[in-house]
Amino acid sequence: MFPIESIDALLAEHIWEHLTYEEGILAAKNCYRYLKPGGYIRCAVPDKYFRNEWYQNMVQIGGPGPKDHPAATHKIVYDYKTLISVFEKAGFEVSLLEYCDENGDFHYTYWNENDGMIGRSLRFDTRNSLENLGMVSIIIDAKKPLIIGHK
Repeated sequence: MFPIESIDALLAEHIWEHLTYEEGILAAKNCYRYLKPGGYIRCAVPDKYFRNEWYQNMVQIGGPGPKDHPAATHKIVYDYKTLISVFEKAGFEVSLLEYCDENGDFHYTYWNENDGMIGRSLRFDTRNSLENLGMVSIIIDAKKPLIIGHK
């Protein structure tokens, strides 16, 4: 549908967890191929390190129950390092925007929703408040370098 290196930006909110790790790398390579140099993909996935039992039950591999549940086809639950590796293996330069670390501590770097709106995020998910995080994602921007082979 699109010529190679013709796309400025892509958005994938809670898609990559429906692919295996290897399929995720292949999908990232396909995105890389179609993005213009300097283009990017903003990607969000459930966060393995978010310390919330309800959340982890909802996002687990295979989902929490019925086959029609949105998480029923989850094949992986990412941590930030694994998600970064998927996109770096495809050639991208990756910036973390939101994620939990190994201690469950949440980290946030301001990002502009006009560059790709992520609903399941600190600022835009109604389950979050100043007192309580109810729904977070690992959110990254993966940028195709302007000069290929240059990092």
